[in-house]
Amino acid sequence: MPQIIVLPHHELCPEGTVIEVETGVSVCDALLANHVEIEHACEMSNACTTCHIYVREGFDAIEESDETEDDLLDKAWGLDPDSRLSCQAIVSDTDLVIEIPKYTINQVSENH
Repeated sequence: MPQIIVLPHHELCPEGTVIEVETGVSVCDALLANHVEIEHACEMSNACTTCHIYVREGFDAIEESDETEDDLLDKAWGLDPDSRLSCQAIVSDTDLVIEIPKYTINQVSENH
């Protein structure tokens, strides 16, 4: 069973954590199921950037992002080459090391 290793985040997961997950589950679902309360303002519908993460290890094991996700990520705070939306990053049989950014931008509510 693959693992998601979550690096420490000052509010959501101060000590970091290791989560065992089934393949085919989104990183966002796995985090929420294991009490890492990552934001997900659009209810995981690929319409905001609040669930933005950095995939520090295992990035190539995740299916490539689509155009909609790429367009949203362009608006994410702290975008880097390892950025993904956790609601769109589906766990395969490879372990992942992820980091949750310090800040998020809520595209759903901030663009009225």
